[in-house]
Amino acid sequence: MNRLTKFSAILLLVACRAMADGNSNFEILANLDKGPGNVTATPSGRIVMSLHQFYQPQYTVVEYKNQKLVPFPNQELAAADSRSALKLDSVLGIRSDSNGVVWMLDNGMRSGVTPKLVGWNTQTDKLQRLIYLPGPIAPKDAFVNDFALDAARNHAFISDPAGGSNAALIVVNLSTGAARRVLEGHTSVIPEPVDLIIDNVPVQIKTTSGNLVRPHIGVNPITEDLNNEWVYFGPMHGHSLYRIKAADLVNETLTTQALAGRVERYSDKPISDGISIDHDNNIYLGDLANNAIGVINPNRSYRQLAQCPRLSWVDSFSFGPDGRLYAVVNRLHRSAALNGGDAQAKPPYYLLQVKALAAGLPGR
Repeated sequence: MNRLTKFSAILLLVACRAMADGNSNFEILANLDKGPGNVTATPSGRIVMSLHQFYQPQYTVVEYKNQKLVPFPNQELAAADSRSALKLDSVLGIRSDSNGVVWMLDNGMRSGVTPKLVGWNTQTDKLQRLIYLPGPIAPKDAFVNDFALDAARNHAFISDPAGGSNAALIVVNLSTGAARRVLEGHTSVIPEPVDLIIDNVPVQIKTTSGNLVRPHIGVNPITEDLNNEWVYFGPMHGHSLYRIKAADLVNETLTTQALAGRVERYSDKPISDGISIDHDNNIYLGDLANNAIGVINPNRSYRQLAQCPRLSWVDSFSFGPDGRLYAVVNRLHRSAALNGGDAQAKPPYYLLQVKALAAGLPGR
């Protein structure tokens, strides 16, 4: 690094520190010693996070409480070391509904168990619902990752990037437990041939034969507007965000072709992970390649809200009460899984509060 480049980097870091102290669009609420996955907040203000399975955590879901991470819903169920039916194995997607039920999407990949959607009622401190996602709903290469909750229809819409070409959405009726796999292989869910390069280093995985390949991941970010009308989604590795009406997703009379015809391209987007939305339909996301937080405005244009070296893989967003917008930073591209087998990610990871442009709905 030459002197000019080094000086520029120092200036950027100093400016970033000032921004993180409250003079910008984000602040660091907590330094975390474990790599978070996704985050949610209940209407009462409880902050619950999954811990990313790429870091092999002892507990797969935790609550940020009294400035500590404690197992959620309790130590026994959160321990990611069992094949028992109820215990959590590999949770990433996590959302709270308006009744304080925290829904956890367990992909089961650490122990090779059947994926499941688990609802835990924080009001009664009891299991609310347990829904399994067996094949062919979740095929062998499924990686059920994130989801949106539709309170009006009592459904969940799950993103499954799977193997790329067979990426799809999964529609789950939370009342009956019935599930359908839809839009499999559609343009809106499969990855585009674009590489993710962060800080001049490409994201790479090491195959069993020892080769390094650059992964292209399908549908991942997904959210639903607060009127429960439109579901927004798109491939992680892709520059397009799409949407479809929730009413169409739950309509079982539509043929595969008819449903595909209801999908519309909504806007440009950067390569991104989790997303959220506010009352004014601003869509928040992590701009992974640029260490940034961005927003897609209602006029469908994209802009950055903040850029900083500390925003190193902003993975997930969730509104809490009083208009607070939370996000997590986990530096996933420095994990062994995405850094060619070389584990370089180190704490602290972050819990952030982002300055939202409008209020949102707790848990979304």
